[in-house]
Amino acid sequence: MSVDNAIGDTPLIELTKIGLPDRVRVFAKIEYMNPGLSIKDRMVKYIIDRAEKTGALKPGYTIIENTSGNTGAAIAMLSAARGYKVILTMPDKVSEEKQNCLRALGAEVIVCPTEAPPHSPDHYVERARQLHQATPKSFMLNQYNNPLNAEAHFCTTGPEIWNRLGGEISAFVCAGSTGGTISGVGRFLKSRKSDCQVVLLDPVGSIYHKYFHEGSVDPNVIAPYKVEGVGEDHLAQCMDFSIVDDVLQFSDDQAFETARLLARREGLLCGGSSGANVWGCMQLARQFREPATIVTVLPDSGIKYMSKIFLP
Repeated sequence: MSVDNAIGDTPLIELTKIGLPDRVRVFAKIEYMNPGLSIKDRMVKYIIDRAEKTGALKPGYTIIENTSGNTGAAIAMLSAARGYKVILTMPDKVSEEKQNCLRALGAEVIVCPTEAPPHSPDHYVERARQLHQATPKSFMLNQYNNPLNAEAHFCTTGPEIWNRLGGEISAFVCAGSTGGTISGVGRFLKSRKSDCQVVLLDPVGSIYHKYFHEGSVDPNVIAPYKVEGVGEDHLAQCMDFSIVDDVLQFSDDQAFETARLLARREGLLCGGSSGANVWGCMQLARQFREPATIVTVLPDSGIKYMSKIFLP
């Protein structure tokens, strides 16, 4: 038994105390019960396994990746177990708890300015690409543009949800950054039930909401926001808008307050993206006039955000 064997098959529980209409049930997949404490364990294991099988990743290599923390934690965890060196780049808005977790797992962490524009040398994504190009015997997951990101969720998260609820699923709601989770899970659920709604949640300050509704990337909507791991300032190739039925916009306050609500009423200590996901479920629930079942994921643990969300 290794740490790999503990990834996946997370619980799916019903949320019953958050003030939903009687006709609507909401289920949440508890992804912080993966060993790396987030949903990103699935995608990282899937890509690393494939890279080792094809020879793209070999003993003695260095794994380099840009991350908002959770992908980095999964990389650092699996690399510690498999013997790889790790270098991670991230924006400076990432919580201290996340940064310290990565260092504790042996990763080198390079913090970049959040306000750096896309494609600039100081942007955390571009910095990772530069390091990869300059480092012999290195491997980059390229999570934003790698189709294996979504494939991981098509092959694992989606089937787990379907096998638990089957044809009772009316909608899947999820915020996205790389788009891996919503694209993979959404594609799988629609392959089993074509009328299943897929709703993307996007923070104010990200480009996805306007892009979906108006078809354009508007740099004027890009602004700082505090929720980590969701939204984006550039289009990720992994994000498949063809399976998305609607995009709802949320604020930091809405995400954080719902995260606190989950802790106080459901006993679920989750991060800001989990709060956003459940907030979106609550909004969508009010739109259904017939009995419905909505599913979402709780991507990570609130332990990583105590100073940012839960402490005064």
